[in-house]
Amino acid sequence: MDTTSFKTVSLNKATVNKQWVVVDATDAVLGRMSTKVAKLLRGKYKPGFTPHVDCGDNVILINADKIQLTGKKWTDRVMFSHSGYPGGQKSQSPRDVFEKSPEKLIRHTIKGMMPKNRLSREVMRNLYIYNGSEHPHEAQQPQTVDLNTLK
Repeated sequence: MDTTSFKTVSLNKATVNKQWVVVDATDAVLGRMSTKVAKLLRGKYKPGFTPHVDCGDNVILINADKIQLTGKKWTDRVMFSHSGYPGGQKSQSPRDVFEKSPEKLIRHTIKGMMPKNRLSREVMRNLYIYNGSEHPHEAQQPQTVDLNTLK
């Protein structure tokens, strides 16, 4: 047996194969959808996943205004933010955030599932969220991904 053929391939920024994918959020549960989108953004579904490289796909999420939350999470869950100043803590329910901007609610949940480092801030720039079913990225020829087929 030739053991030299078993080499671990470590991707870098030049050798990574980034694709554009479209995810439809219609009637999707927010948390379950966000975990799968976070994995797509990181590139964990790819066989050549390298933790320190942005090897994930560019994700276009459409129909953000049609997501669901289970149970009483619309009213009972509390989302905190802090301005950085003394007494600058604010709290809102997901319903309040959703009414102002559904994109912010989805971006907040996906960001919470990313590692807290510089790479995750770079990876979050590959996420594009739109309320309707239209998006301006047709030139990139994105492929539609069904989240139910992903594990």
